[in-house]
Amino acid sequence: MYEQLFIKGKNTGEAAQRLEELIRVLRSPQGCPWDREQTHESLRRCMIEEAYEAVDAIEQEDMSHLEEELGDVMLQVVMHAEIASERGDFDLTSVMNRVSDKMIHRHPHVFNDFDGKKSKNRAETIDNVLEKWENIKQKEHKEKTTTQSMNEIPKNLPALIRSEKVQKKAARVGFDWDDVECAFQKIGEETQEVLEAYRRGAKKEILEEIGDLLFAVVNVARFLEVDPEEALNCTSDKFIRRFGYIEQRAGEAGTRPEDMTLEEMDKLWDEAKLTEE
Repeated sequence: MYEQLFIKGKNTGEAAQRLEELIRVLRSPQGCPWDREQTHESLRRCMIEEAYEAVDAIEQEDMSHLEEELGDVMLQVVMHAEIASERGDFDLTSVMNRVSDKMIHRHPHVFNDFDGKKSKNRAETIDNVLEKWENIKQKEHKEKTTTQSMNEIPKNLPALIRSEKVQKKAARVGFDWDDVECAFQKIGEETQEVLEAYRRGAKKEILEEIGDLLFAVVNVARFLEVDPEEALNCTSDKFIRRFGYIEQRAGEAGTRPEDMTLEEMDKLWDEAKLTEE
């Protein structure tokens, strides 16, 4: 009955058709009860998790794992397209055509210069390309103000990434620090305000001031061309490595971190730092 689904596609078109048909079967009355019950809303977390797993495979430079995870991301895309098709909203074909049309429209420096001659659409540098891309995107979304553009940034993005995008949009219209020194000073100011809110016991203010402090740190990272998300993940990985050293040494001494004093753990932490130098 499903023999054709066991045959691997010989090209991109056949492979895409196979996956699309597979999802239709799973969503059919004869398919899987779990798949039939899924909606755009129920699959939101799956989409986020699969995207993160693909990024993790990139960071691990594991191409086999990346191939698998990209397949999982594609599965989510096809599933959402099938759900939409059942409702008469759109289908996988329209999704692919729409993104192709968008890429053509946003690259006039490539697709409008058929004769190879320089024109007003020609982009000579990456900065030119990004500027044109942002301008075209703003027109497509009918964004008349920078605030509207900021509101278009998805709130489900990691907070550090979202804040960096907000800052970049403000910087494009000149609302930015003159240099990184000013951004560094802002970190000091925000740190003091967190401390003052803490001393007053103002819980709501502490939340706000911590946010301001993190926003200021992201500003410095942006000036220094450092990805704040990557930087924080690197520090988290470093913390895990060093804490692992503490647990290892504690185990060798026949004890556990929870049975040690903070001073004893700090000493092992310093040892861990030396092993990394």
